[in-house]
Amino acid sequence: MPARAEPARDDESTRCATRVSTRAALETQLAVVAGFDAPSAALEQYPTPPHLAASVVHDADLRGDIADCTVLDLGAGTGMLALGAALRAPARAVGVELDPAALATARGNRRRVGTRAPVEWVRADVSRLPVRTGGDPDRQTTVLTNPPFGAQRDSEGSDREFLRAASAVADVSYSVHNDGSRAFVESFAADNDGRVTASHAAAFELDRQFDFHEADSQEISVEVHRIEWSD
Repeated sequence: MPARAEPARDDESTRCATRVSTRAALETQLAVVAGFDAPSAALEQYPTPPHLAASVVHDADLRGDIADCTVLDLGAGTGMLALGAALRAPARAVGVELDPAALATARGNRRRVGTRAPVEWVRADVSRLPVRTGGDPDRQTTVLTNPPFGAQRDSEGSDREFLRAASAVADVSYSVHNDGSRAFVESFAADNDGRVTASHAAAFELDRQFDFHEADSQEISVEVHRIEWSD
């Protein structure tokens, strides 16, 4: 599948001038991000909630993993994590997504959020990342990802593919997983020259969007893991 990118570049002074400083302000700005027009259950297309995206990005930034880094959002959907990172002055943010409709929404979301940092959207499967999504060898590459949890029959093991992609391109990754996944993530990281350096529990608000959902909304428990990958 050909990969297509849409770069938008600004100088460093402009990026830093538009940096959103607090977690609360980041969440507020991300609240305008539109979700999927026609979400796919098979692809587990659930939009990342603004509060969760803001928490992940804010934590990553405090650890020095966003500003002046190349940030890749794998399985970007409509751009929530990529745009959150773009509000914290990265060298560039790249959203990688297979669904062209989601990418079209992500482009519109960038205009809604009003980021000034360089942002690119790349249509690609995370299992076959194009070379150009790789980071600058002189800069840290950070991966942010909210992968499918594997709850649907067609998506079983999908989170493993996203971690494998992160291990290939990232110095550091932050990934969101279903509750109870820590042992799996630690084992996968250890088998792929990585090490889980931080983990925490979080809440994921899930709105009703498929026929099999019974409640209008529900809150599920998830885990966020930071992994450092060796060269």
